[in-house]
Amino acid sequence: MAIPVIDFSKLEGPERAETMVAIAAGFEDVGFFQLVNTGIPDELLERVKKVCSDCYKVREQGFKDSNPAVKALADLVEKEGEGLAPRKIENMDWEDVFTLQDDLPWPSNPPAFRETMMEYRKELRKLAEKLLGVMEELLGLEEGHIRKAFTNDGDLEPFYGTKVSHYPPCPRPDLIDGLRAHTDAGGLILLFQDDRVGGLQAQLPNDRWVDVQPLENAIVINTGDQIEVLSNGRYKSAGHRILATRDGNRRSVASFYNPARLASIAPATPATGEGAADYPAFVFGDYMEVYVKQKFGPKEPRFAAMATATK
Repeated sequence: MAIPVIDFSKLEGPERAETMVAIAAGFEDVGFFQLVNTGIPDELLERVKKVCSDCYKVREQGFKDSNPAVKALADLVEKEGEGLAPRKIENMDWEDVFTLQDDLPWPSNPPAFRETMMEYRKELRKLAEKLLGVMEELLGLEEGHIRKAFTNDGDLEPFYGTKVSHYPPCPRPDLIDGLRAHTDAGGLILLFQDDRVGGLQAQLPNDRWVDVQPLENAIVINTGDQIEVLSNGRYKSAGHRILATRDGNRRSVASFYNPARLASIAPATPATGEGAADYPAFVFGDYMEVYVKQKFGPKEPRFAAMATATK
């Protein structure tokens, strides 16, 4: 099964109904899909590629010299040379990463980085909010319901952050992942991935892993755990991972449109299916306290912990 590719521009034309069906299937059947023709200018996306790649060039030596995964892998390979059987590193990722938020310091080099990424984040936020409106329509919710849930009816601001990652060439991709398998904690995730170097895989409902193929200037969409709760299990968060590779330096720019930390999250639709039970209601910040400790484990114990905590 391939990850769906959807032409988002058709949402505004005579093929709107078919496009809505395709988006619904992407949310419900896979949890991952790619959008093309999003309205974000290609010229801006090309600038994002350049400034992120230039930024990594500034950081590259630091990754090689001080990233703990680099040292751990080197030690493992050295022990292998001494005749010891290596065991895959399970508690680290082969990733250089930093996060952009409006209220935190940003890289100053390259000089065009801040201006470009601020413009990009503005465009991605508009796309995220448009997609949430589509989701509300598909779920039969009133317009603005999800934003209200994420902001406690407008009293708070949703969290909006962007994670800029690079996955450099790895000498032993059999011994470490670029990023270990997990589901995302929050709401809607919009990823501008490398269009040359692959490695991202999504986990289908049957637990099979499939490649999310590089596609020039597409935006990859997936939903987090909070959307699973809001939809009462209809739109499940999908597991995903990034495989380390020997060749190529994979770029990944992921933007997260999440609830505010103090937002109260609860199912917005009835449970469906025989014997189905409602997901728990909780404060997003409480969920995050559990998530940071269990990110790379299954999500079900996290939901169970929230159910227990709110009884």
